[in-house]
Amino acid sequence: MTIADTQPQMQTAPQTAREIGDAWSRMVARRRLYTGLGLAILFIAFVSSVRFADESNAGHFFDRLPHLFDFLSWLIPKDWSDVYRALFDLPSPNGANGVGGEEFNFPLGRVYVWGNFYIPEYFELMIITINVALVSTIIGFVVALPLSFFAARNMSPSNPVRLVTKRIMEFLRAFPEIVIAGLFSAILSIGPIAAIIAVGLHTIGALGKLFYEVVENIDMKPDEGMKAVGASWTERVRFGALPQVMPNFMSYALLRLEINVRASTIIGAVGGGGIGEELKLSISRGFGAKTVALVLLLFITIVAVDQFSAWLRRRLVGEHAFFLQH
Repeated sequence: MTIADTQPQMQTAPQTAREIGDAWSRMVARRRLYTGLGLAILFIAFVSSVRFADESNAGHFFDRLPHLFDFLSWLIPKDWSDVYRALFDLPSPNGANGVGGEEFNFPLGRVYVWGNFYIPEYFELMIITINVALVSTIIGFVVALPLSFFAARNMSPSNPVRLVTKRIMEFLRAFPEIVIAGLFSAILSIGPIAAIIAVGLHTIGALGKLFYEVVENIDMKPDEGMKAVGASWTERVRFGALPQVMPNFMSYALLRLEINVRASTIIGAVGGGGIGEELKLSISRGFGAKTVALVLLLFITIVAVDQFSAWLRRRLVGEHAFFLQH
């Protein structure tokens, strides 16, 4: 082969690279065009739907838009010291001689325990909310633990049992806690019992799914060894699988406790008791000091629960589980 024979091949290489570059540019331009058209269609649909909603709304959304945050001015306390007084049920000079009515009747909420020793009303309500979350989490953990082994592909005693168990857990987590709480509040009357049932049922479904996914990823060598010596299904679960999954189970349960504290607060607004109900009443009545005190207590409690559960998870699972392994 001569130099003349290789010359055409050397000339086609740059031409091929140029064609690839042109094709890439056309593809990028086409993609940008499609993206622009898609965004334009979404924007037109959004504007049209908002205009339709505005015309259908008796309050006229756009007319009321400048007043969107007016309600915040209603909740600003006249005296910021009343936030502290509301939190600890101390008398307020703004409510002296009956002036101010329910907005400043802080001492009336005291829960006397012994003699002059009392628990502030909001602290008692927060304890109720935490108890609802704690009891619901315990119920969910106790029920979801055995169900997870029935639902796991590698540990289930039979395929029909696995399918039925999965469908049950899917049904339990299909409905939000607030819907279930509203149903049981109508049946059992308002109070913490309805909230515990609602949050507990949803927790069973949510933890059950997380648990059986953990079970499906265990090392099956201990199970195979126990099968070889004639162990029963219960013994295989107890001694072969449970020691492997228990740290992760506890970690997920603590994570669910954090979620349930928030859920219990929201459920209180529909009659589930606890601090959520009082928060809803304070906001609806425009009691600024009480609302700020409740929000502050709720924020501090949630942060404390999050930090405690994160610390406990690290103690159970180990620090290495929170870092990427290389």
